[in-house]
Amino acid sequence: MTLCGRGRIARVGAVVAAAALVAAGCGSGGDNSTTPAASSWPPTGGRGSCAVDKQENVPATMRDGVVLKSDVYKPKTSDSVPVILMRTQYGKTAAQIQPYRYQTPDWFASHCYLVVVQDIRGQGASAGTFTEFGNDLNDGYDSVEWAAGLPGSNGKVGMYGSSYVGATQWLAAVTAPPHLATIVPANTSSDYYDGWNYEGGAFRLAFVEPWAMGTIGTSAALNRGDTGTAKQLAADEADYSRWLGFRPYQQFPPLHPGDPTIAPWFYDWISHSTRDDYWKQWSIRDRYANVKVPVLNFEGWYDAFLAGGVENFAGMVANGGTPEARAGQRLVLGPWDHLGWGRADTNITTPMLATGGEAADSPINDLMLAWYDHFLKGKDNKVSGQPVVDYFLMGANKWKSASAWPLPNTRWTTYYLSGKGASSMQGRLGELTTDAPKDPQQPDRYEYDPLNPVPSAGGHSCCAASTGPQGPVDQYVVEQRSDVLTYTTAPMTSDTELTGPIRMTLWAASTATDTDFTAKLVAVAPDGSTMNLNNGIIRAAFRDSLEHPSPIVPGQPYKYSIDIWPTSYLVKAGYKLRVEVSSSDFPQFAPNPNTGDPFGLNANTQIATQTIYHDPDHPSALVLPIIPAGDAGSSRFPLEH
Repeated sequence: MTLCGRGRIARVGAVVAAAALVAAGCGSGGDNSTTPAASSWPPTGGRGSCAVDKQENVPATMRDGVVLKSDVYKPKTSDSVPVILMRTQYGKTAAQIQPYRYQTPDWFASHCYLVVVQDIRGQGASAGTFTEFGNDLNDGYDSVEWAAGLPGSNGKVGMYGSSYVGATQWLAAVTAPPHLATIVPANTSSDYYDGWNYEGGAFRLAFVEPWAMGTIGTSAALNRGDTGTAKQLAADEADYSRWLGFRPYQQFPPLHPGDPTIAPWFYDWISHSTRDDYWKQWSIRDRYANVKVPVLNFEGWYDAFLAGGVENFAGMVANGGTPEARAGQRLVLGPWDHLGWGRADTNITTPMLATGGEAADSPINDLMLAWYDHFLKGKDNKVSGQPVVDYFLMGANKWKSASAWPLPNTRWTTYYLSGKGASSMQGRLGELTTDAPKDPQQPDRYEYDPLNPVPSAGGHSCCAASTGPQGPVDQYVVEQRSDVLTYTTAPMTSDTELTGPIRMTLWAASTATDTDFTAKLVAVAPDGSTMNLNNGIIRAAFRDSLEHPSPIVPGQPYKYSIDIWPTSYLVKAGYKLRVEVSSSDFPQFAPNPNTGDPFGLNANTQIATQTIYHDPDHPSALVLPIIPAGDAGSSRFPLEH
């Protein structure tokens, strides 16, 4: 067990430090000196007519006899009322109120709902052994049916919550509990391999390790009374940048490899590095037909689970289990990262993202209440009736709406890589042009060293901008590196809306038998300042399949498809678009060691020479979702449709 040598520690540690500074927006002019205390959220207004009683630690017995505990907020009314259920691993008392997210359970109960907030198995006050994902199918079904039978319930249950608390909703919904009427998942995924723990076959390092140490690992230790381990994990998470450089992952010390009581689930995630049956048992994307209820989805343009959130919407519209479910889908896409929901003057979001004004605040509480009024109380308030996408157009700071995802009026436009794509530091910029290459062009080359990876500058990691690579950040530092190639359009001649998923087709070769390729879409202002819109990655061995990886032949060109995650941005006249091509994005993703060895088992690395082609036989290209001019949008969120 080793930190892979003194030189490795120094080099990787320096990159982590640089990435942390970039991710925190240092030098960008962000000033949090006027940030209000957390107690300023939630607001006190908007309560309903019902007084509320609270019962703590109400027991619910699961099918295997394990008892889970809930806090129940009961409105004082003689009428039977619907139930709103949250199943959380982050503490039922916290109820995901902070930072600046949901209203209190008491607030929702005041609108004459029976609100239940439950600790999942092995967390908080609930009994049983915690394992991530493992119990939330059966426990979700059992908890919905238990909540439907509580005194005062009318038998209809809705659910809510963000991140893993969105996953607990989907995992319950795919089991089709008879009394579940709707779910409202926010910031959550469609698959717990692809787009959660891994992306394009690459391990999502900056999210998974700190989250495993400082959140779920620590709280699970406290649940079982292991205060020593909880204290150690909290200390290690506080020094997370040190641990992001540790190899091999299968021997990651903070989570005690070999001890089945601490975090065996983490080492399962490492050993199951393909989308195998371990992951498929919980996949949502494979089970939309099982889900028979309407869904209100919330996502952010820089959220860690954005791609899965939009896939859930489109998948349910196409394949939901009932006509009501297919028609009752709504997707809200805002200018948010994982925790920064637009609330004014917070200090948890990237400074460049906190410029949308009041229009950028998440409407989740008011819309969620109206949604429940419609689907749980039968009110005709026009919040649903057909599939709807509400999206915030960054750059214009306006809300717009569409009937499908991707947007039906999308004009897919291909931009080809051309010219010499050397780094900005070398003074030669490659081009993005709508003209396909007709004449031979020399390929571009760079050297990728896993011990000196490209530092992450913003992105869609998790979970706050101060601790993970997320949100928009100027790319100047990154673009100075010789292992980052840039290709740029001519200035836009008119304002151009870009909304939707982006696909990068990259023809490339490597001297390694396995490596990574990354792509990042960037907006370039007339003064040369830049802002990342979103990014993607592909591990070469996973180019054809997430389930059955295969090595590449050194020196042979391959066609790679890189999914750059969606965005919505008004590219103003005079602005340019740029794509950065490289082979690493650290610590957002674990650097590929270029050896082709099984993931996480050793600390070996080798340097690779990468070749990027853009000629008639190998037309590397970017497909952009251009939206024709039309609806100007509104600064007001459309609560009704």
